[in-house]
Amino acid sequence: LLAAASPRYDFPDFDENSVATTFYTTGTTGNPKGVYFSHRQLVLHTMAEASVLGSLDSIRLLGTNDVYMPITPMFHVHAWGIPYVATMLGIKQVYPGRYEPDMLCRLIKEEKVTFSHCVPTILQMVLAAPGAQGHDFGGLKMIIGGSALNRSLYEVAKARGIQLTAAYGMSETCPLISCAHINDELMAGSEDERTTYRIKAGVPVPLVEAAIMAADGALLPADGESQGELVLRAPWLTQGYFREPEKGAELWEHGWLHTGDVATIDDFGFIDIRDRIKDVIKTGGEWISSLELEDLISRHPAVREVAVVGVVDPQWGERPFALLVLHEGQSLDAKGLKEHLKPFVDQGSINKWAIPSQIALVTEVPKTSVGKLDKKRIRLDIVQWQAAGSPFLSTV
Repeated sequence: LLAAASPRYDFPDFDENSVATTFYTTGTTGNPKGVYFSHRQLVLHTMAEASVLGSLDSIRLLGTNDVYMPITPMFHVHAWGIPYVATMLGIKQVYPGRYEPDMLCRLIKEEKVTFSHCVPTILQMVLAAPGAQGHDFGGLKMIIGGSALNRSLYEVAKARGIQLTAAYGMSETCPLISCAHINDELMAGSEDERTTYRIKAGVPVPLVEAAIMAADGALLPADGESQGELVLRAPWLTQGYFREPEKGAELWEHGWLHTGDVATIDDFGFIDIRDRIKDVIKTGGEWISSLELEDLISRHPAVREVAVVGVVDPQWGERPFALLVLHEGQSLDAKGLKEHLKPFVDQGSINKWAIPSQIALVTEVPKTSVGKLDKKRIRLDIVQWQAAGSPFLSTV
């Protein structure tokens, strides 16, 4: 195709603010909504993303000698915009077409892939694939986004030779907003401290302004403690929702794009996502982070995959409920999970009422089309299981 093509193309002239792409959000917590981006926005996003991927010494991810293969589907926020960067740099690109774990492993080996990106659940599937067993992934660099990167997955990937870097964005943001790179001061800390920062959402990339907002629209201090909704400004954010002007007005209330995520920002500028506003579990007047619980539960050696949601409780309003997939040959019940979480209560990481009193052991956690946990469907399934008295429920 390249040999038969002309080396020149006369591009038509049009306004840089013309809409270039449009697609729908994955609808993880609500109905999918149409977002759209202009040619100008895509160019600015590409330039900023290229500067981040190639110039940060602590995590240098993508350069002209790398081999790139997206594992994120291209319909999911432009495959996070990285195909544009790879094309601009003129590097080798490998497109799998289908996202089958064994085939992905084969392509990584045969094509000598050095850089990729995906959501956590897909990386877990790749690492568990038969083709991945015994393979040294040394030299492979990956961005993890779409869902929180937990410490357990970070450590497992590191042991297999993969350098993981957390990043944050969403369909409405084109998507890149922040990337977890650490400065010399943080590098001087312990390995545990460095890992804590490497799995956070990271520092805003060039041209992005991030803040924490209270419910009344007041901006909160960036002190690492004050929690509120993460709000954003950047030149590549969608300006509304397709054919839903009222939703677009809500998105940009008070002149900032509202992410729907509860977060903090610390003195280093690090964004720490605590939970989706719709996923925060409200029990007895206290807020529990489902993301924090998932991270702690994932550290149990029997747990391969976990999702935590809030379920209706007549006494407390809501209670945390954990959906677990266990490693083959392993066992765990609600009492065993309580024993695993008790040390974290003693350390002050979580409160005792954050421990789920009921769990379900399943073979697969429901996911969206891009591999994110489908918490809407999980809540509906739990209601049905509880009504039917399903045998795979375990209660303390």
